Parts: sequence; structure tokens; C-alpha cells
Amino acid sequence: MVLYQPKNGYCYNSDTHFLFYFICENFKKYKNIKGEILDIGSGSGILGLLVSNEYKKLNLNQCEIQKMFQFFSTKNALTNKINTNLYEGSFEKIEFDKKFDICVSNPPFYHCEVIKSENESLKIARYNDSLPLEKFIKKTSEILKNDGKFFFCYDCKQINEILLLLNKYKFNIEALQFVHPKVSKDATLILVYARKNSKSLTKIFNPLVVFDEDNKFTNEVENIYKKSSTYSIKADIE
Repeated sequence: MVLYQPKNGYCYNSDTHFLFYFICENFKKYKNIKGEILDIGSGSGILGLLVSNEYKKLNLNQCEIQKMFQFFSTKNALTNKINTNLYEGSFEKIEFDKKFDICVSNPPFYHCEVIKSENESLKIARYNDSLPLEKFIKKTSEILKNDGKFFFCYDCKQINEILLLLNKYKFNIEALQFVHPKVSKDATLILVYARKNSKSLTKIFNPLVVFDEDNKFTNEVENIYKKSSTYSIKADIE
């Protein structure tokens, strides 16, 4: 998959690849993946495009607040011959004209109290004051169908708030996976699969370890990148 990205702006990273693989692993237990999928804060479009390319019966929808990324989401969908419906504007404020079967997102999750980049585009893409966690989860609950699926990644240091808010807005956690830079390092990222109005018990996946002791990607991470198989091109807005 060829993906154009801005020369001077937020670029997708390994978090999105890991989340895509996590989604695929969770989808293995379902026979027929179809319906309306929304990529919240689509950026360059990578996450929704990867999922839609893997599951051909899904109808892709994207929402994006930044003009620059609205351009790249659209361009990348056209480049990869995937139909999409793009909602332009703030996720909190958009009046969606349908309910969704699946929502996926790599949202801005760095805590707003940390030192921020001076680049305005990066601020919006990275820090959660541009989309606070509670507003993110509440709105997703409102636009998902009953039994709808919700996949996202987040800073695992905020797990207490994640669990409380998912429960508050009627989500049940179906699966979790923690991502560690190395076996000897604490987890930095959590991958979450929550389902609306479900009563299933939670599955905890084995930890995903990114680097081995020689600072090389682990076999599992190598396999994830092979499955995603993306090629990035830095470009200007036309």
C-alpha cells in the first residue's frame, strides 16, 4: 500500500501497524466482517485503509479535523483504489448521518501536561487536549450500533481512566494487549478492543515486544510490518 504523508507534519508510526495487527487478530473469531467502519482522526488514512483493504466487505468512513490530512486521507484512498466517505471537522462536533458497526482510531493520547511540540499540526495529532479521552469515548459510544466494535491504542499510563470511562459509556473490554519496547522495559502502549453492551470476559494477549536484546525488531514485529506492507512517500499538498 502506497501512502503519501506530509513533509512537515505528523507521520504515522509503529503504533498504527500494531493496532492494525491487533484488530486482525481479534477479527479471527468472526466469520463475516462487514458493515460501516469509521476511522476517527484518520490522518494520512493508513489505519482505515489497511483494515478496509484486508476486509473487503467493509465500507470505509473517515473523519479528520486538519485540512492537510483531509487532503492526504482522500489522496491515499484514491491511490489505493479504496472508496471512502470523508467527514471533515472535529469528531466531537460532526453530526454523523449514520451509525457504525466498527470504530477504529489511533487518537492523540499524549497527556496535555507534557512538553509540547511548537508545530501546530503535531500538537493536534499528538496531545489529548485536542480530543480529550472522555469526549472521545463518549462520542464513539453514541455513534456505534448496539454490539458495535471499538479498537484504539493509547498511552498505557492512563489505563485507570481508560477502564473507568469505557465502563461509564457502556463498553465492555473484549481484549487488551500491552506493547513493550523491550522485555526488560515497562509497557508504553495499550491496544484496546471494546464492544458496546457486551458481557464477554476479557482476553489479555501476550505482550508485544518491539526490540530484542540486540536492538533488532522481534520476529513478531517483523511479521506485523510484513502484513501491513506499506510504502511511504513524503509529499506537499497539491
